[in-house]
Amino acid sequence: MAAAEATDRNRTPFLLAFATLLTAAAFLFNPADEILRGSLTILTSPANLITDYFALANPGAALLNAGVMSYLAILVIHLSRVRVTGPLVAAVFTMAGFSLFGKNLLNSIPIMAGVYLYALVSRTPFDRYLLQALFGTALGPLFSEIAFHLGLAQPLGLLLGFAASLFAGFVLTPLSMHMLRFHQGFNLYNIGFTAGIIGMFFIAVLRNFGIEIGLVNQVSSAGNLPYILLLGILFLGMLVAGLCFSGWRLTGYGSLLRQSGRLAADFVTISGFGLTLVNMAVLGILSTGYVLLVGGRLSGPVIGGIFTVVGFGAFGKHPRNVWPILFGVFLMGLVNHYEIHSTVMLLAALFGTTLAPISGHYGPFVGILAGMLHTAMVMNIGDLHAGMNLYNNGFSGGFIAAAMVPILDGLKEILAHRKKGKPET
Repeated sequence: MAAAEATDRNRTPFLLAFATLLTAAAFLFNPADEILRGSLTILTSPANLITDYFALANPGAALLNAGVMSYLAILVIHLSRVRVTGPLVAAVFTMAGFSLFGKNLLNSIPIMAGVYLYALVSRTPFDRYLLQALFGTALGPLFSEIAFHLGLAQPLGLLLGFAASLFAGFVLTPLSMHMLRFHQGFNLYNIGFTAGIIGMFFIAVLRNFGIEIGLVNQVSSAGNLPYILLLGILFLGMLVAGLCFSGWRLTGYGSLLRQSGRLAADFVTISGFGLTLVNMAVLGILSTGYVLLVGGRLSGPVIGGIFTVVGFGAFGKHPRNVWPILFGVFLMGLVNHYEIHSTVMLLAALFGTTLAPISGHYGPFVGILAGMLHTAMVMNIGDLHAGMNLYNNGFSGGFIAAAMVPILDGLKEILAHRKKGKPET
């Protein structure tokens, strides 16, 4: 019990250390004046997919933005007076990751305010909707697009952007709870699917008035070495901390690897914080290794994808259910017309692990197939929301899971009936 209480106390300090590492690293990449100018650019620019803050501003400003957004998430969790669970660890890492390419304080706070407003109107404690508030910032580009890209005079643009984002956060809350049924918990990025639906409706309205918004592809082409060092320090630190918290033993990790990962799989509660950190570190090494092995670049979006995989190492992902998805995307990359090392293919691989529960539940062969199908779907679905939903792979993953799971369950039922009706020999 004492060990459990100790690791429980270490959860928030660990998240604060993560945010501090990102913030401190920012000043190793750029001087303070460049970071300040870059931060202003990030706050006042459109942010739809794919807007790499490394390229839009500079790496220092992007890392500072990720650190600040991580602190914001930790603060909201602290003010809600809840324990740090696996889903909340995933939320902090996801916030940090997407703050390298799309999220910032200005476009995220209105979404969170919308969720808080829903809690007030429904007379429900805000902590019940904490995940919606944090993950719902996937719709941050909606504010940035309306406020800074439609040519509206200020402060009208800011006011309309705030109003639209407030409304999006408000409706996201009830919708997300119902959308879970659509994919039956086999898509880990449930809020991403919900945000895709909302973003699709907003874009439809804008296009109805002749306002065309398209996807962008602004990605940094800087070298990998500095980011390899940063990620190496992070993952090594997590591995050592996890082993320390678990008494330098891996007892129980095999049980964690046998989890399917289907929502809601809180590994912190199931296996403890120490083993969860070990799992997160291993996933970080695995996902970074995949990027480097296929010859990819560690741009802002790609590092954001790695952070998200690592975060969900506390909430549904582990090497056993992740590798088939990665391999499925890799196989599809060998035959489609996209370069396997391109940013879009790397993002499909990293974020496609939202379908890890399919692999964990139905086996690796089905996981490989899910990865292949996801690659085809995600390359074509972004036009529906024009990049307003940063969790595009969660949107795609929802459709893949909703299509595959009933078919797979139907086949299992047919085989079970045939086996039951087979005469004994």
